[in-house]
Amino acid sequence: ALGCQTTHSNQEVLQSCSLVIFATKPHVLPAVLAEVAPVVTAEHILVSVAAGVSLSVLEELLPPNAQVLRVSPNLPCVVQEGAMVMARGRHARSSETKLLQDLLEACGWCEEVPEAYMDVHTGLSGSGVAFVCVFSEALAEGAIKMGMPSGLAHRIAAQTLLGTAKMLLQEGQHPAQLRTDVCTPAGTTIHGLHALEQGGLRAATMSAVEAATCRAKELSRK
Repeated sequence: ALGCQTTHSNQEVLQSCSLVIFATKPHVLPAVLAEVAPVVTAEHILVSVAAGVSLSVLEELLPPNAQVLRVSPNLPCVVQEGAMVMARGRHARSSETKLLQDLLEACGWCEEVPEAYMDVHTGLSGSGVAFVCVFSEALAEGAIKMGMPSGLAHRIAAQTLLGTAKMLLQEGQHPAQLRTDVCTPAGTTIHGLHALEQGGLRAATMSAVEAATCRAKELSRK
């Protein structure tokens, strides 16, 4: 219906395409790589989005000199606002890596990082979507408690997160600087920030990222 070519043969994909994205569940990936390995050439760019499968494992399952990269996306890719990181294997060339990065940026923001950061990205940005949703929900519920209708409160909370994120990205400011700019002596914001500190928001958030990252590392070892 969309005009895309489809096939039931994984080998046929590699015979027709130079850049191939492996978007399988981690436990399925080894069987798929074994299936396509006979037709992999040094010119293929092989990209895995399977969480927890290391570059070394990918390279072990593919022919020598295969160009392998890992990508860690997050859910906002579906609205072209993803935060993605990518790591390259030993044989991936700079030009091919740049090509992949350019393609991925159609779905948001993408940066090349050392592979050691991949699990941290999962804790920060993959799981972080849920953490931000909890905070957005809590912001709105605070307004609901003070008398604002629910739908309006949730829209304002989401727009506040969006606008703040744009300011941080476009102006390149550290969050602490923007936070300071909003605070006035004896004003509303500093009173609210004091309440957040009393509730342990900062420590709880850091612990959430740590817990999610540790779980990602545990799954990677498995």
